Amino acid sequence: MHHFLIMIIFSPRLWNFSQLLTILQAPEYVSFQKGDWPISGEKIPDMVALTMGFSVQEDLSWPGLQAGPLFQRPKANVLVVVRGVDNLALPQSVASYPLENPVPFTLDSVAETVHSLFAEDTPVVLQLAPSEERLYMLGKANAVFEDLPVTLQQIRARLSQDGSVLAALPLNALSRNAEADLLFLSEVQVLHDITALLQRHRHLAKDHSPDLYSLELSGLEELGRRYGQDSPQYRDATSILANVLQKFGQDVFGLYGDSAVVEVVTVKNFEAPLTRKSRSILESKQISNPGSPYNLAYKYNFNYAVIFNIVLWLMILLALAVIIISYNLWNMDPGYDSIIYRMTNQKIRLD
Repeated sequence: MHHFLIMIIFSPRLWNFSQLLTILQAPEYVSFQKGDWPISGEKIPDMVALTMGFSVQEDLSWPGLQAGPLFQRPKANVLVVVRGVDNLALPQSVASYPLENPVPFTLDSVAETVHSLFAEDTPVVLQLAPSEERLYMLGKANAVFEDLPVTLQQIRARLSQDGSVLAALPLNALSRNAEADLLFLSEVQVLHDITALLQRHRHLAKDHSPDLYSLELSGLEELGRRYGQDSPQYRDATSILANVLQKFGQDVFGLYGDSAVVEVVTVKNFEAPLTRKSRSILESKQISNPGSPYNLAYKYNFNYAVIFNIVLWLMILLALAVIIISYNLWNMDPGYDSIIYRMTNQKIRLD
């Protein structure tokens, strides 16, 4: 499960919007068109699904994404939601789009699709929100990212260890002791640890199943609430996060062999409170497998198409063979063609 999409919301022409969607990294065969086409927040999960080659219930009538090759899809998709900022000054990006109707959204539907189609390949499905201490993992993520610090206490302990981001970041006005500052720095640490884990487990990017990553960062929102958006702490944090996300997108894109899409969504304020619960895909409605104790549908076997073609053409060949043999037997001359009749005496003896 491996293909990434980085989307970051920033464009000087679009500063009249309080939220943006920016495509930070994407392979050439995922065609994003540059333009000022707004996209609704509730349509972002459909856009992510389409970039990964999945079908959606309703057509996405949005000109920013064009149809790509049928048999070439990204190996991973990474969606980063940054709350509490209008835009991030990312130096390099594929395209930026204004985000209208910024309602809360999740990638649960995409995660269900990945799990149902690639259950046997155990793809990576990781949804993380450090500020809410919420982590949802599935497939290979359970083994690879099990040591990823999730709670604020775990992340703060990680910041005091060797190799933490504190040694490499120019903190400037940020403090190592303030609560809001540590929340922001902990999210930066999580981004660093994710790429470090992927570098140690490069086999995840080489299998045949796509990966899905969904990260939600609210450290900037807390800094703005604590110090104000004109404070040096907020400005320094914004600059740090822009550089960290740029490097994060480049690292992920390279780890997946330039076959990943990384998306960054910057939202100043959601139109509704962003209170969502992590939902297990096992809670989906029971439809086609009433005997399953976990409400799971029947597993799709990817050998089904192969077996179907083998049985179909074998039956056709057998039917043709029966017809041809029957026709030849019906029109056979026993006295000329059959070795059985040829060995007998063809003259009738008369007594």
